[in-house]
Amino acid sequence: MPHSYPESLIPNDDAVRLRTLHQFQIVNTTPELIFDNYTAWAAQLFNVPISIISLVDKEYVWFKSRTGGPEVNGLVRDESMCAAAILTGEQVILSDYKSESCTLIKPDVAQAIGLNFYAGAVLTASDGARLGMLAAIGKEYREPTAEEIAVLVRLADLVTQTIELRYQYLAADQAAEWEDAQRALSLALDENVTLARYLITRNQRIDLTDPEVAQLIDRRLSNVAKVLSRRLSSHVS
Repeated sequence: MPHSYPESLIPNDDAVRLRTLHQFQIVNTTPELIFDNYTAWAAQLFNVPISIISLVDKEYVWFKSRTGGPEVNGLVRDESMCAAAILTGEQVILSDYKSESCTLIKPDVAQAIGLNFYAGAVLTASDGARLGMLAAIGKEYREPTAEEIAVLVRLADLVTQTIELRYQYLAADQAAEWEDAQRALSLALDENVTLARYLITRNQRIDLTDPEVAQLIDRRLSNVAKVLSRRLSSHVS
């Protein structure tokens, strides 16, 4: 679980990262269904009560989407695990929210509501900038399986591609096309939600180490990826 963090929460090259983040014009924007679908799916896959898509701004960490947890839009930067998580060279960060686990942030908010588990995958833009995190959060610390970590990474990649697709449409003043793209992605994710409910009912939880379950999840994640790839390619062309 130990990770190597830098000495400061604000790295020297943060201005470059922030420039990329702000280019997407998604910081502090209203909720959008497709991102809410992603966090709902992540919470179900990890069997946790909370999942967020965070965007790490200069002084504040905005929650583009939040499933479960307190009804807040985000946290100040030095209170959010996501702010520290983007600083490591690792793709996935695990934490128990103990102060000795990461000295860069104040865990008061997390500890006040009994959080002891954080698993986050980095949202990395095509230029390498770390925009934020897709995180699964719970009250009981555990070591995620390799299968769970792999799925979280894949989901984070889908989230990042969706952020890029959103920007392409809105920058071209194609709001209607963006809404249509959201519907197409949501339709693919609806299949995932239905599957998750079935698996939870059958096993009381989603067990990604079960080959049959893993195959079903993989197939549906691949379908979402195909929708994104098709949309991104057609828009570029």
